[in-house]
Amino acid sequence: MSEDGLPESEEARGAAIEGIVAQAQSYAEDELWDQAHAVLAQALDEHGDDALLLCWAGLAAQRVGEEGEAYEFFRRSLAMDPQDPFILASAGNGLSALDDPEAERALRLAALTAPDFAFARAAYGSYLAREGLFDEGIAELEAARRLAPDDPSVHTDLGIALLLAARTQEGLDALEEALSRVPGDAWLRGLFGLALVDAGRGEEGAEQLHQAAGERDDDVEVQLIAALAMAAEGWEDPAWEALARAAQAADSSDRELISEVEDRVELGADAAGEFLRYDLGPSLLRERLLQRA
Repeated sequence: MSEDGLPESEEARGAAIEGIVAQAQSYAEDELWDQAHAVLAQALDEHGDDALLLCWAGLAAQRVGEEGEAYEFFRRSLAMDPQDPFILASAGNGLSALDDPEAERALRLAALTAPDFAFARAAYGSYLAREGLFDEGIAELEAARRLAPDDPSVHTDLGIALLLAARTQEGLDALEEALSRVPGDAWLRGLFGLALVDAGRGEEGAEQLHQAAGERDDDVEVQLIAALAMAAEGWEDPAWEALARAAQAADSSDRELISEVEDRVELGADAAGEFLRYDLGPSLLRERLLQRA
């Protein structure tokens, strides 16, 4: 509806939606996802369903932790049969996080209809890799890298796919390349550190995890894995500092694991390293590889 209560023309509606999406993009660039979420929710109330608006509302809902709401927005967006490869790739990516079978169709269509759109190729490749179709997924991601060689997210997604495919050195190289382009991405740095530890490069991994833990105070898992990695290298003081941060950020579900890590750190480098390499490290690495992919 228009401000005077009369039905909104399609032209005016389209212009209004374009302006709202541009505003949401501006908020997103500044990591102001709460504001983007609020603006998009209001716009849907005022203008009704629109595939692009619903897609952006889903992205914003994801980033503020409203996974159920995000899922519904993405489903409604794809139900409008959009042809825009950005919508197909973004909504398909969102649905894939919850194992919706509709994700594969949307992602495949985006990649097929926009073969020169790096985001679409990367999103489809990441999906395929997560599903265990490594050759096909890596081929899509390598195509995305050729299209967008300066995009750190493409290097990240390729690195993840290569690690999932047990192509460890290539995966580490791709993650290192991504990190060189976004050195402030503490999540990525933590993942790189985990992968280094898993590859037997404990000291390098501990260095990366030490830095990541210092930048992600509320990430209990990265604090614990960093504590073990540093304890395994004999860095006792920073290991206990990471454990203290973990305890401060933890909720009741984390207490048992924190206690176990504390016991290993207390027992010394060998015990910490063994628990890191054979227990907590591999499970957390795979979880994060699948989470990002």
